[in-house]
Amino acid sequence: MTITMYGIKNCDTIKKARAFLNDQQIDFIFHDYRQDGLTAALLAEASAQLGWQSLLNSRGTTWRSLSEQDKADVDATKALHLMLTHPALIKRPLLDINGTFHLGFSQPQYQQLIQSL
Repeated sequence: MTITMYGIKNCDTIKKARAFLNDQQIDFIFHDYRQDGLTAALLAEASAQLGWQSLLNSRGTTWRSLSEQDKADVDATKALHLMLTHPALIKRPLLDINGTFHLGFSQPQYQQLIQSL
């Protein structure tokens, strides 16, 4: 079984999710978008499972800092390009458990995920 958590290491939600998995003694790989990069293939796969609208964090500071032109008329292609260019636009954490993606963190959500392992 392979568990990979994607995100940005200084994100508070990522810190909570990582601490939870460590406390539960769950082995996982942490992949930092900024340090380790991000591929279009990974983003396309996550988008196919979760939907690009779910992945796109349009409430964060990165979104607000984009130009009005970048934020206008967002569709799947444009959203994936923006997320690839600005990984902080991806909601966090993105958890990959054996090829199935899960988005966000809450203790009940993660508890349920690890019970199904």
